[in-house]
Amino acid sequence: MLKKVINTIVSDPLRIPIYLWSRSYIHWLSGKSNIDIKGKVIINGRPLIDIRRGSNLYIGDGVTLNSKNKGYHINMHSPVKLFADRPDAKIRIGDKTRIHGACIHAYQSIAIGNNCLIAANCQIFDGNGHDLSFPAVEDRINTTGSSKPIVIEDNVWIGANSIVLPGVTIGRGSVISANSVVTKDIPPMVVAGGNPAVIIKDYAAIDNQNS
Repeated sequence: MLKKVINTIVSDPLRIPIYLWSRSYIHWLSGKSNIDIKGKVIINGRPLIDIRRGSNLYIGDGVTLNSKNKGYHINMHSPVKLFADRPDAKIRIGDKTRIHGACIHAYQSIAIGNNCLIAANCQIFDGNGHDLSFPAVEDRINTTGSSKPIVIEDNVWIGANSIVLPGVTIGRGSVISANSVVTKDIPPMVVAGGNPAVIIKDYAAIDNQNS
């Protein structure tokens, strides 16, 4: 371990203050009563974590929050954003999940399982910013919209630039292809994609044979 640290110092001295900042930031987050961090968390770059009073964030062991373009395989437009801004809103991120430059905004509840991969520039939000307000459209600007919980089960992979809309459940092991808009539930062990996302290939039969 010591040898690895020494090699890091020699090869890239700028990583030292970055590492120290990351450790300090995690310590600061852990001190907040509405943020629960279990075990080791890897933070690359500076995320935007905004968990308002009355809401909660749980981060499991081995989670990666990556907001750095360097070393990432596509261009990342923004840092990781974890935002819970309404009373009793909850964000839960399971063990070993990796989130790259994506926005997760909970009005009510967003639960992400273990070992998930969420690629850059994804937007996952469980509420609409405004009501439709037909026919009183002049009042739309004064509304805050409704919400429905989102559940992303274990081992899900969500491709870059995808959008997951309120009320959606994505089943265990499924893959959402890049640039998709997920408007309804996706079953386990499938590849889905498009706008709106539909099942492209079903691997459930293979999964059943192995179980």
